[in-house]
Amino acid sequence: MTSRNWVRFFFAALAIGGVSAGILGFFVRWPEMAPYFAHADLLSIAGAFFWFAGLGLIFSLVSQVGFFAWLTVHQLGLDIFRSRLVWQAIQLVAACYVLFDFVYFRADTRQSLLFAALILVSAFVAAAAKTKQAKSAGAFIPALFFMVAVTILEWVPALRVNSISSLYLMLFPLLICNAYQLLVLPHFLKRSQKEKEEKAALRKIAEEKTAN
Repeated sequence: MTSRNWVRFFFAALAIGGVSAGILGFFVRWPEMAPYFAHADLLSIAGAFFWFAGLGLIFSLVSQVGFFAWLTVHQLGLDIFRSRLVWQAIQLVAACYVLFDFVYFRADTRQSLLFAALILVSAFVAAAAKTKQAKSAGAFIPALFFMVAVTILEWVPALRVNSISSLYLMLFPLLICNAYQLLVLPHFLKRSQKEKEEKAALRKIAEEKTAN
């Protein structure tokens, strides 16, 4: 990927994290936010939005670090195990283990099941979209692993706080940012490849003119 497209990709994911958290924050913290809307306190509403959006920017950074770490680990796994089927089986087992560990060791089992269901549904939707995009069934399990296991690992700071509002406030932007990166990265890679080919063609034309 060219540096220009990497910057675009980075800031697009950053904006998505900020906006999603900025909007979601009002719903998650509605009991605290309701008086601002009741009294039309626009200054407080704007301040709250920017506060939530600032948190969303941090969540987006966490998501991007997790995404590029997963890309590295995924390529490493393919190089080590050679067999794509073996590597997919390992990822599937790892995703199931992380999900089970999350549900089993949480104090509130009912709440954990709700979060697990939310993560699973989001993961299946994103993985199905990725499979359709890649036109390959082999893309499903790696995408599912990323959306389940990596999202839960990125979510650890909120899990340690163990506040329901914090859990929701961090989880949704993570899921949105992770799905966005998973599905949009190929677009930026294609754009980068096209730009490189155009530059190479222009360079070749310039060299031919110089030679003549």
